Amino acid sequence: MLVGITGGIGSGKTTVVKLFSQFENVAVYYADIEAKKLMNTSLEIRKNLIAEFSEEVYNEEGLNRPFLAKIVFENKEKLKILNSIVHPEVHKHLQNFIKENKNRDYILYENAILFENGSHKMCDVIITVTAPKEIRIQRVIERDKVAREAVLHRMNNQWAEVKKTIQSNYIIENLDLTKLAKNVEIIHNKLTE
Repeated sequence: MLVGITGGIGSGKTTVVKLFSQFENVAVYYADIEAKKLMNTSLEIRKNLIAEFSEEVYNEEGLNRPFLAKIVFENKEKLKILNSIVHPEVHKHLQNFIKENKNRDYILYENAILFENGSHKMCDVIITVTAPKEIRIQRVIERDKVAREAVLHRMNNQWAEVKKTIQSNYIIENLDLTKLAKNVEIIHNKLTE
């Protein structure tokens, strides 16, 4: 069973995924982490990114993330192009991961843009992590050391929480760690019944 887990920036998806990953026989696929790895290792992605964004998209360390981020977070069309280059390779990688972990109780597929890129269609169950907007903004400012405007800009490139929650099987509000752990356990128990 493929369980998609998503949530807007700063919602605390990572915290929720860590709680789920403590259960035995659950495999976790982190789409963002794998995408970052693939952007540095896949020759197909590299070739297409250079063709679209110029040679400057890579430097001696690998992917020039600040250069690429500046382009795509200021231009929704460029963000769509980036996703159209990276997403198919991540999808192939995920399919291999699913095959390798087919004996698990379920696979947790963490993806910040699960709905935005259509990946929700392949999930059996969807969990959305939420938190109030101001809390999310503060979390990202503290975590990424960025200005409020930068956080708002990123938020504007994601679907609104309400749009995600109405299409989800489970909604987890991430405000209190004790309640959070209890909610995760309840959902895990339902998924493994």
